Amino acid sequence: MLVSAKEMLTKAKEGKYAVGQFNINNLEWTKAVLLTAQENNSPVILGVSEGAAKYMCGFNTVTAMVKGMIDTLKITVPVALHLDHGTYEGAKQAIADGFSSIMFDGSHYGIEENIEKTKEIVALCATQGLSVEAEVGSIGGEEDGVIGAGEVADPNECKQIADLGVDMLAAGIGNIHGVYPENWTGLSFDTLDAIQQLTGKMPLVLHGGTGIPEDMIAKAISLGVSKINVNTECQLSFAAATRKYVEEGKDLKGKGFDPRKLLNPGFEAIKATVKEKMELFGSVNKA
Repeated sequence: MLVSAKEMLTKAKEGKYAVGQFNINNLEWTKAVLLTAQENNSPVILGVSEGAAKYMCGFNTVTAMVKGMIDTLKITVPVALHLDHGTYEGAKQAIADGFSSIMFDGSHYGIEENIEKTKEIVALCATQGLSVEAEVGSIGGEEDGVIGAGEVADPNECKQIADLGVDMLAAGIGNIHGVYPENWTGLSFDTLDAIQQLTGKMPLVLHGGTGIPEDMIAKAISLGVSKINVNTECQLSFAAATRKYVEEGKDLKGKGFDPRKLLNPGFEAIKATVKEKMELFGSVNKA
């Protein structure tokens, strides 16, 4: 059964740990994340961008696959199926198609329009018990064509959005999607601290978790970050393991070309990456 992310994040905030959001891209990804969560007794959030949903034939297909896996694999840890960086229309569609958690990203609108549209999504989700994530100050880098410059959010704007009844808030603190460039100056902890002071118990979300040094992750969690998003890192480990398998010629031996064999090293690599992150975030045995 899918659950809203609200309870798991409230517990994480109180317990000073973070729950990982691992973006899924296909069957292997989904299975790897769910099994790793179960093996480590960790709550988990499956993130789905609109581009990934389109690739997997729509939100309804994703919901059906995830629910089927939870049932068949006997997954008992809390699992939230979360729309990542949803547009206004995309958010409405994901709600209709059975997602249990919605991120509406209105960060590219002016603050007034962001507030207005966020309010609507919050009201819609409230009737169905779904959790809502909003964003202030765009996250840098590129994710499915959404490009942000890595802005630092205005803490007062964060409070305005937090007060609308959202369950979690993604605030730009110099973090970016993808691989961090060599000239990256790090996270703005002063901004994070100021946001936490104004938003109180609201769980904060750190996007672009790939490549942020471990000490910065620990500090961010201590300052109220309760959800950390990981996507690129799983993609890189999947690609590296698949490349190794092919370069070693294993696809040419016996039935090594069978996709179930060809994709298995990548599947195991995702599991290892997710386990490592769950340990780093402190969510192991918190289900």
